[in-house]
Amino acid sequence: MRKFLKLTLVLAFALTSTNLFAQKLARVNTQELFAQMPETKEMQTNLDAFGKELQEQLEAIQVEFNNRYAEFEKAQATMNPTVKQMKQSELNGLQQRYAEFQQIAQQDFAKKQQELATPIQEKLDAAIAKVAKAGGYAAVFDTMSFVYHDSTQVVDLSPAVKKELGITDAPAQ
Repeated sequence: MRKFLKLTLVLAFALTSTNLFAQKLARVNTQELFAQMPETKEMQTNLDAFGKELQEQLEAIQVEFNNRYAEFEKAQATMNPTVKQMKQSELNGLQQRYAEFQQIAQQDFAKKQQELATPIQEKLDAAIAKVAKAGGYAAVFDTMSFVYHDSTQVVDLSPAVKKELGITDAPAQ
């Protein structure tokens, strides 16, 4: 009985280990694929426009501060201490408003970038999953996170994913 149990365990281990090594593995370069998707160009155009709008608003606040500061510099010699203190307080408030707006603008830009990139990333992930399932791959790894891989054992799915996404390589110039 013990021999039978040992033999069964050895056989089960052998079958499991050969099955484990027979798994098909693949890799893709998600950064490259993401950058080549047509939606990414549109996303970048939208981000550039949004960033330009934020930058214009920041510049308007900066111009307002510079103008008020220049007026203050010219007139401060003739101001009484109370008015001078009030004007300095106004300038400090404007400077603080600029810093707060700058921080909010950076957060809004990052939020907009995430909002625009998420559907593109989801489309890419779905295409990778579809190609991997169709090819019977057990796992797909991102080339950017590989330390080492044997290219004879790990298939590059990038061309198949490009085809799935409708990405055509630009002709060489």
